[in-house]
Amino acid sequence: MLLLECPYCGVSAEETELSPGGEAHLKRFGPGSTDEQFEDYLFLRPNVKGVHFERWRHAHGCGKWFLAARDTATLEVFGTYSAQTTEPPQHILDAIRAKRPDWSQP
Repeated sequence: MLLLECPYCGVSAEETELSPGGEAHLKRFGPGSTDEQFEDYLFLRPNVKGVHFERWRHAHGCGKWFLAARDTATLEVFGTYSAQTTEPPQHILDAIRAKRPDWSQP
């Protein structure tokens, strides 16, 4: 079972208490974008096996959105952080590189 710690209320929650929100740190395209940009945003994303940054909502807790870094193959969680963060914090990147020295940030 996947366990994520909510960075707002500090609760270590099982995935049944959370709602997934998809990939984090995406550049969103909407009105005013070209058809190609919007298509890329909607459909053409890498399906990473390994380190992935995701959005989660603590649905059965404080209700806030947060971001998590985890390995999609092993479910290992490297950390969680505020949803208002535009890039992964350095301590999260350091935790990833400590366990995956060959990993490079996309």
